[in-house]
Amino acid sequence: MQSPAHPIGRAWISAGGTGAQNYDEFADDGEITEIVRANPASALAIEMPHRTPEAVAAGLSFTDSLPAAAARFAALREQGRYRAAEQVVGLYRIAEPAGSAGRGAGDGAVSYGVFCLVDTDQISASADEPGLVIRNEDVFVAKVKERVALADAIGHLLSPILLLQTGSGEALQALLVELTGRLGAPDVTDTDPQGRSHQLWALGPGADQDRVLAAAGGGELIVADGNHRSLAAQVGGLPRFLAVVTTPESVHIQPYHRLIRDVPQAAELPDRLRAAGATVEPLPAPAEVPPPGTVHLHTAAGSYAVRLPVPSGAGVVDRLDYSAVEAVLVRDVLELDPSDKRISYVGGDYPASWLRGEVDAGRADLAVLIAPVSVADFVAVNLARAKMPRKSTWFTPKARAGLLAAELSTP
Repeated sequence: MQSPAHPIGRAWISAGGTGAQNYDEFADDGEITEIVRANPASALAIEMPHRTPEAVAAGLSFTDSLPAAAARFAALREQGRYRAAEQVVGLYRIAEPAGSAGRGAGDGAVSYGVFCLVDTDQISASADEPGLVIRNEDVFVAKVKERVALADAIGHLLSPILLLQTGSGEALQALLVELTGRLGAPDVTDTDPQGRSHQLWALGPGADQDRVLAAAGGGELIVADGNHRSLAAQVGGLPRFLAVVTTPESVHIQPYHRLIRDVPQAAELPDRLRAAGATVEPLPAPAEVPPPGTVHLHTAAGSYAVRLPVPSGAGVVDRLDYSAVEAVLVRDVLELDPSDKRISYVGGDYPASWLRGEVDAGRADLAVLIAPVSVADFVAVNLARAKMPRKSTWFTPKARAGLLAAELSTP
């Protein structure tokens, strides 16, 4: 079967200083505004144009800010902040900083991936849909519409979808280690807020590129990060989408927590949970990331360990703590929809102390700390072509936006 992975017809390679966290990695949009204020060349100014200082001051909506996003990206290219490259793939290497546990692998942990285009018609969201690209989470429709509108407005993709290569991951890992080790200095190096070094090499046509693309598309590809962006590619009618294909050896799953505002009668929450069938015990110490099967809650009244009820005979998805949080805590007890704006989804880059601090400072009423999904459960759900609960897997390290942009008008 022909590989679903392809070179990028026209790529725009960063000259440095444009790299950014992806648009959905923030617990507070105010952080985006401050990042753009400090670095107007950040890709976040294009990905989230309504959060630039100018747009915030003018009260502009996402839609109203799209012309400015297109103009900003065009200006960056004209200024030489990006250079064009034809028919390339981007070899990608991420190194953890010294003195950091990083992905749990300790100092010197290195992750690999490849920027390329992947066929949109290979996306499968259920067991009855054919395709090598497995999307595994429910999504928020409003976010998908924003990504479609952004791609239409700027004619480029700056934020890649992270795909996990399950069939030929070992071969891809070995090949990327080999190539990045002999290609000399990278075309661009960028450092993220956690101190990780992100390096990218543009690799043109030839035998090495052919080997990379064959390995990148050599088996089923699981969407590890970018479920909204993958659906946006489908809704927007894109024949191919921008991806970073990585390997199981290069990623780690961290927890994905929740902060909830405007919780009525938060002090009564333990009793309401018990009435819904949960076991609730006060914690003698501050709430932390709990072991699987238990959720830690933090309120102004204290911290609690909670075991939420799971339906008898539940399958692998319904047994996940994230499913129980959504079904019991969010829907039944708090009577909220998971897409409610009062719920903030907070990735594993934010420590438990930060979430507790948001509650203690009065900026939220409830912090919900959840254990990370195990790799075994994640794989089992995907092999069954079932959906993960919303915002349940925070993969690290994440691919950096703005290092490479794919022009949509060029096949």
